[in-house]
Order: sequence, then C-alpha cells, then structure tokens
Amino acid sequence: MMTAHEPNALPEDDDLAGYDVNGRMCIVTRESGSPEELIRFVAAPDGTVVADLKRELPGRGCWVKADRSLVDKAVAKKLFARALKSDAKAADDLGASVDRLLAAQLMQMMNMARKAGQFVSGASKVDAAVRSGAALAVFHATDAADDGVRKIDQARKAWHLGMETEEEIPSYRFFSESEMEGLMGQNAFIHAAVLAGQAGEGVVKRAKMLEQYRIGGQSRAAGGAGRQKQ
Repeated sequence: MMTAHEPNALPEDDDLAGYDVNGRMCIVTRESGSPEELIRFVAAPDGTVVADLKRELPGRGCWVKADRSLVDKAVAKKLFARALKSDAKAADDLGASVDRLLAAQLMQMMNMARKAGQFVSGASKVDAAVRSGAALAVFHATDAADDGVRKIDQARKAWHLGMETEEEIPSYRFFSESEMEGLMGQNAFIHAAVLAGQAGEGVVKRAKMLEQYRIGGQSRAAGGAGRQKQ
C-alpha cells in the first residue's frame, strides 16, 4: 500500500472534493486558497481536533480560512468530523485555542528575531529604525501611551512620504504589556520593531496571520489592528 511519503502517493489529507489545484479549500466557505491563507486541522490520536500550524502532522487534514469566526462556525456546525471522515470532536473553545497558538508562535519568532539582531525595542530605537527605513513592521502594547504611539506613527508617515512608497510600514497591537510579560518574560516590550532578515520576515508573516485570524475579512485600520475577539 502506498503511503503519503512515497513518491507517487496521493497526500492523505487531499480529499478530492475539497482540493483545488491552486490551494486547499476551506471547509466552511468552500473557497480555495494558499496554505499561508488557511489553517490546517487534523484529528489527534484521542480523536480531538487540533490545529496543525506547521502543516506537518500526519494523517488526513482539512483546512479553514484564517478567520476566528469561520473556525467557530466549523465547530458549531460539526464540519470537522465530516471533513476528516471520522468521529473527530472539536472543543467548543477551539477558536480561542487557535488564537493562543498563533500568538505563541508569533512570540517565539520575535524571540528568534531578537537573538538574530533583527528585533529592537524601546521608543527611541523603534523611531530610529522607522525613520531609517530599517523597520519591516512595528509593534505596540495595547496599553501603550497614546503619545508614544503617535510619535512612532508620525515617523512611519514621514518615511512613507519621503520614500513615496505605496504602503506604510505596518503597525500591530496584539497584546497588553502584562500579556507579553506572561508570554515573553523579560523580553516584553511597549514599542518594538522588526528589521530585515529571515527571522524578521518570519515575524511579519506570523503577525499578518494572527491579525487576519482576529479581524477576518475586515480591512485593517491605518494604524494597525489586531485586537483579540472576545
């Protein structure tokens, strides 16, 4: 019998009714998309549905667009069991669990970027990184002082106007200072910026995913979004 690891085997998670040549298909919207736009889910050995953020867990998988409301809908309508062709059970708080996993993944990548010298914190360092064009994105604690955020926003706008680029340096506000202390310990910050490099780009990629998950199809505010759905 062929397995998913043999050269000519069909991937176990490719349900032909839910697969498109351009990407996987969301089990809620039935719309296809790239793996970067979707979250893969599998059934754990005990039958519970878990998110496979790294897309590497074995067995049949299914996909949901990175949108908290769609994950909640899939749970409510019991779509996971149907898609996974099993008695898989999705916990009522699966949507919140995925949010926590995405947040932890982002924090881990921030710590990697810090070790790689691609992450700076502190208002003055962030301002300098933005004005020099070195910043790929900036981050603020949700409870950061408005004055500090405003000054960095002014630097973002100044860089944008000076470079005449189509897009400003993105800005995100996901966590309060105390939440970051719980996730990052002494590496918690009020203002931070990620710089160019593989780790820095990884931070931006994960920030975009978390933001998309929290706000769904809504457009971002100019100053950055990312507040957690309750």
